Amino acid sequence: MEMQTIGNKITEARKKISISQAQLAEQLFISAQAVGKWERGESIPDIITFNRLAKILGVDLNYFSDDFQSIVTEAGQTPKESLPTGKKNKLSWDMSRGNWVDADFSGLKNLHEKFSSSNLKGCKFGSSDLSGLTLSGNNVLKCDFSDSWMNKSLIKGSHLDSNEFTHCSLQETQFTGSHLYQCDFTDADFTGARIDSGGFEKNTLTNAVWKQTAFVRTYLADLVFNGKIEDCYFENCAFKRVSFENATLTNTFFKNRSLKNIRFVDCKADRMTYEFLKNGKANLNGITLIAS
Repeated sequence: MEMQTIGNKITEARKKISISQAQLAEQLFISAQAVGKWERGESIPDIITFNRLAKILGVDLNYFSDDFQSIVTEAGQTPKESLPTGKKNKLSWDMSRGNWVDADFSGLKNLHEKFSSSNLKGCKFGSSDLSGLTLSGNNVLKCDFSDSWMNKSLIKGSHLDSNEFTHCSLQETQFTGSHLYQCDFTDADFTGARIDSGGFEKNTLTNAVWKQTAFVRTYLADLVFNGKIEDCYFENCAFKRVSFENATLTNTFFKNRSLKNIRFVDCKADRMTYEFLKNGKANLNGITLIAS
């Protein structure tokens, strides 16, 4: 989307609420000249200003573009041109290497750009389409991703602490070398997800969906799995205070030298899963074998 189009949208929304450029600038703590440059298409706001601007104008961020993909990281940064000279210029924003605190990205669509090497704290991504998102080398603290789509995303070398992922779709998402601690995954969908070479500790997993989910070389601690565990894979993981309660395990593969640290309470398992657990010397007292 061209800068002039964004400028036109700012002008239109400003006039709808009957305020001048100077009055808008005053509420944003910037100069009237800066607002003038936006409306003429000579520059665009940074993401923090975009958030304040949207609230003042009574719109959401999607108003500025039907294909709003990402946000600039520094105030006054000029977006890169993604098309060759002579063609329409489209904004290509990069949110990497930023420090984002209490930013509200709720409801954004098609946000595929990278947040690599960024710190995010207290940010909101509720009901957003984050499919295909890449997080690499990030620290993500107390952010809210509830009701968002994060299918086929890549979370690599990142630390996620105390985040909300309730009702979040994580289908085919890959967590590689990442540490997830005290996150709430209530009703989250992990179908086809892979958690590899990281930590998965003290997370809330109530009614999460586990189907074709793989845990590989992962440290699992202080967790309770429940519900259906279908076609899943646990290979060379370390278990500490992990329990399966009121769970039904079918066609689920366990490959570990010892599974003694797993606790089973009122669980059911098919013959194949039962034999995998038996081979790993798991305590099978809490498991009822499903009749074939």
